[in-house]
Amino acid sequence: MFKRIDLLLLGITIVLTLFGLAMIASVSVFESYQITTRLVNQGLRTEPSNSFYLLRSFVHVVIALGAMMCTMIVPYRAWEKLALPLFGGTLLLLVAVFLPGIRAEYGTASSWIRIGAISLQPSEFLKLTLIFYLAVWLQKREQLIGTWKEGFVPFASLLLLSTILVAIQPDLGSFLVLSSIAVVMFFVAGGNIVHVFLGGIIAGIVGLPIILEKTYIRNRFRAFFSPGDPAISETIGFQIKQALIAIGSGGAFGVGYGKSIQKFGYLPEVQSDTIFSAMAEELGFFRLLIILGMFGILIWRGFEIGRKAPDRFGFLVAVGITTWIAFQTLLNIAVNLSLFPLTGITLPLISYGGSSLLANLVGIGILLNISAHSSHEGNRTRRSAKTKAAERRRPHSAYT
Repeated sequence: MFKRIDLLLLGITIVLTLFGLAMIASVSVFESYQITTRLVNQGLRTEPSNSFYLLRSFVHVVIALGAMMCTMIVPYRAWEKLALPLFGGTLLLLVAVFLPGIRAEYGTASSWIRIGAISLQPSEFLKLTLIFYLAVWLQKREQLIGTWKEGFVPFASLLLLSTILVAIQPDLGSFLVLSSIAVVMFFVAGGNIVHVFLGGIIAGIVGLPIILEKTYIRNRFRAFFSPGDPAISETIGFQIKQALIAIGSGGAFGVGYGKSIQKFGYLPEVQSDTIFSAMAEELGFFRLLIILGMFGILIWRGFEIGRKAPDRFGFLVAVGITTWIAFQTLLNIAVNLSLFPLTGITLPLISYGGSSLLANLVGIGILLNISAHSSHEGNRTRRSAKTKAAERRRPHSAYT
C-alpha cells in the first residue's frame, strides 16, 4: 500500500510538521521562560526553562505522526461506519466544555477540557468528525441535495447543531472553519448555489450575535475597523500592530533564524496564533514563499485525491479535509496580515497545539489512505481495460 500513496503529499506534510517544530523552538523561548518562572514561583518546578513549549511540541509531533501512520493504514471506508458515533462523541465533548471541573480555560475562550494531565480542544476534532458525518449524510441524499425541503433545511439544521456549541464558547475561528467545510461539501455534493449563500447568511445571523456578545470579540472587530486610531492600536489593537511590525521587519530575507525581536513579549501567543508573523520576521518574504508554496501543493494534492477517489464517500471526505486545511491556513494568514479580525485560529501543522496538530495529521493520514485506494482502483481499471482490448484483438477459434 505504501508504494501507492501520494508520496508528495506525505513528504510535504512531514517537512511542514518538522519545520513547525523548528519554528516553535525559535519563537517560544521567551514565553517558555515566563511560564516556567511562574511554575517555579508556585513550587511546581525547580528552575525556569526556555524549552517548555518545544518539549511539549515534540511530544505532540511524535503522537500525531504515529496517529497519521495509523490512519494511513486503516481503510478509509471504516470511517463511514464510525461516522455517527464519532460525531455524537465530539458533540458530547463540546458539551463537557461547559461543565465545571472538566472545562479548562486558556486565554479568553473556554474551549478546552481537562482529563487528568491531558487537555483537549474538542472543536478541533469536530472538524474531522463533521466531515465524516456530512459525507455519509450527503451521499445518502444525493438526489435530494438540490431541493429546499429535503436538502437545504436538514443541512442547515445539522450545521446549526454542529456550530452552536462552538459559537457559545466563543470560538470565532473554529465557527468559521466548520461553516466553510460544511458549505463547500454541500455545494460539491450538488447543493443549490442560492441555498449556499442563504445558508451563509443564516449562519452569520444566528452565530455572530452569540459570538459578538463577548466584549473582547467586539473589541477585535473595533481594532480591525479602526486600525489608525492611536487609542485602539496601543490597547485592543496592540496584538495586530505588533504582528504587522514583525512582518515588516522581516523584509525580503528576514533577520535570521532565532533572531526575532517581537517574540520577546511583543507578540502574544507567538508560538500559536501569531507564529506566521514571527516566521515572516525571521525568514523574510522570499523564504516564506517556499512555505506558502508547500501549503499550496498540499492543498492541490488534497483536491486531486478527491477528484480521483474511487467512490463518493472518499471524494467528499477528501474535499472536506482539504477545505479545512486550506481555509484555516488562509484565515490564520489573513489575521496576521490584518485582513481579518483576530480569531485565535492556529496555522495548520506549524502552530503550537496538540489537539490541532493531532486532528490535522489524522485527517492527512486519511487523505493518504484515499490516495492509495485511488491508485489501486485506477491500476485495476487500467488492467481490466488492457485485458478487454487484448481479448478483442485475439483471433476467434473456428470452434467458438
